[in-house]
Amino acid sequence: MLEKYSEIKKFLPHREPFLFIEEIIEVELGKSVHCILKNSPDEYFYRGHFPNNPIFPGVLLVEALAQASGILGFKTMEKTPEDGSIYVFAGIDKVRFRSRVRPNDKVHLFSEIVSEKRGIWKFETRAEIEGKIVCTATILCADRKA
Repeated sequence: MLEKYSEIKKFLPHREPFLFIEEIIEVELGKSVHCILKNSPDEYFYRGHFPNNPIFPGVLLVEALAQASGILGFKTMEKTPEDGSIYVFAGIDKVRFRSRVRPNDKVHLFSEIVSEKRGIWKFETRAEIEGKIVCTATILCADRKA
């Protein structure tokens, strides 16, 4: 299921320059999501990270995985930020970076729900380029009132 960039804004409170999801490819409610990372060579951080050797910052890649997880959570709960709900990053474990992400790399973001208890959601996530895993992380998000 392809969704336009404007549709993404319905399910995430993030805005430019901190919105890292470009496209939602597929969502299986209560299970998983597949998104595409927004990654053009014009991104502000490439100017300084690093000059003449641009690398997508790992911390922003993890944030993008959390945003993909947020979309899955919001859609599964049938909520939006406009409903007065916010999905906050609550924790991260087992982060591993296996390869660098460069400008124009098409990065596929995957997130799967592991569990939900009292509004705390646990996700297993990964980022891939051409089928090769570049990052994995276990992410916790909390559904809270805005």
